[in-house]
Amino acid sequence: MNPQPTPDFSAEDRSALLDTVKRFATQAIAPNVNAWEEAGEVPRALYTQAAELGLLGLGYPEALGGTPAPWSVRNAMSQTLARCGGSGGVMASLFSYNIGLPPVLAHGTAEQQTEIVPPVLRGEQIAALGITEPGGGSDVAGLRCTARLDGDDYVIDGEKVFITSGMRCDWITLAVRTDLQSKGAGGLSLIAVPCDAKGLSRTPLQKMGWLCSDTAHLRFDGLRVPARYRLGEEGAGFRMIMGNFNGERLALAAMALGFAEACYDEALAWARQRQTFGAPLIERQVIRHKLMDMQMRIASTQTWVDALGARADAGDQGPEWVGHVCLLKNHATQTMQFCADAAVQILGGMGFMRGTVSERIYREVKVMMIGGGAEEIMKELAARQLGL
Repeated sequence: MNPQPTPDFSAEDRSALLDTVKRFATQAIAPNVNAWEEAGEVPRALYTQAAELGLLGLGYPEALGGTPAPWSVRNAMSQTLARCGGSGGVMASLFSYNIGLPPVLAHGTAEQQTEIVPPVLRGEQIAALGITEPGGGSDVAGLRCTARLDGDDYVIDGEKVFITSGMRCDWITLAVRTDLQSKGAGGLSLIAVPCDAKGLSRTPLQKMGWLCSDTAHLRFDGLRVPARYRLGEEGAGFRMIMGNFNGERLALAAMALGFAEACYDEALAWARQRQTFGAPLIERQVIRHKLMDMQMRIASTQTWVDALGARADAGDQGPEWVGHVCLLKNHATQTMQFCADAAVQILGGMGFMRGTVSERIYREVKVMMIGGGAEEIMKELAARQLGL
């Protein structure tokens, strides 16, 4: 994540945006999630609908079709969509470009940005990020997908796995080893790969959650891509990848907070209307205490999300900030886990039924705790960033 000037965004602008986001989530997403989960995908029309509302372009330069916005506003949008839409699968599909495009913005040429970014922000194309490989997740420096230079092209061979939007992405920002003699971080590069190139095969993966988000195993077999699609300097990919993770983790924390709130909302509504032994469930002290435990964790997560977003907007993104983003990512997903578990318990048998928000989020917790950096990796990275 790269520091950028904080754009003007008034309280009125923020309120109007979040009203739009809430309407979009409650009208276009929430009523359809169950059908999309059964279908295993969200409709392509949802991308253009979100784009027309300005949601896909939020935080991107006007020259590329976006609307500059601070992290505080982008986080609020993610949190509101998660809370009111109640589907991590929709969020993963709709916003996979938010991990695929930042390296293009940060390190790409003007020509690369003009070709790749605007169609994605218009909802006409889909962008993804390709880092994880079979046998290697968090060990980015050990990746084995290779790209050798042959004339004016890179020839790519290897595999990627667990790639969000991998089945239908039009562009993938791909981490490759361009120095075939190097075994570490120094030999990595990033290349923007057009997915209509010959030599790419895709296999869908079946998951525990995020059922409406396509996830793929990708194989590159002699795929040729013009060398002009390399992002930045050859061999500088590791640093680019690490910088990109910071924004992803902050966004994941905001999403996890929204999902925790969605669980609280459903549990509270159920407790108020569910009759047990002649009285609403909410009148049971044990239930009220569960709801307060949820609120306690939600409130602490909200404060931390807001604080780190404000620091990012002020340009404070040094090692200590990075360490706290790692810890926040853990804290937010643990809050989501706690609230999902408590909500399912409050709903009782209904919480075990497909179709409830809490049941869906309960299944989605683990991918949030692993994706973008597993808890154990986050703790170790935070310790290093904080000088321990």
